[in-house]
Amino acid sequence: MSYSYPMDETWTTEEIVDVVNFFTLVEKAYEKNVRRTDLLHLYRRFKEIVPSKSREKQLFEEFRRSSGYSSYHVVKKARESEETVISM
Repeated sequence: MSYSYPMDETWTTEEIVDVVNFFTLVEKAYEKNVRRTDLLHLYRRFKEIVPSKSREKQLFEEFRRSSGYSSYHVVKKARESEETVISM
């Protein structure tokens, strides 16, 4: 891994950990697989930290440019799927 996770200097340490955990699951969805419920749970937490849709898009784009992984597509697949495991 030669990229960094998007951050905001106004976040608390706990919020940073939760956002990093979310992006780590996105990464894992591409590299292996993740439990759908875990991903959706961390996405809900991410939305508590980043309620703005425009800011969410900015962070997702930062992460995509850095890693090549689309958070949007992972979340979309998790929302639309009935499967217990998500893999990209």
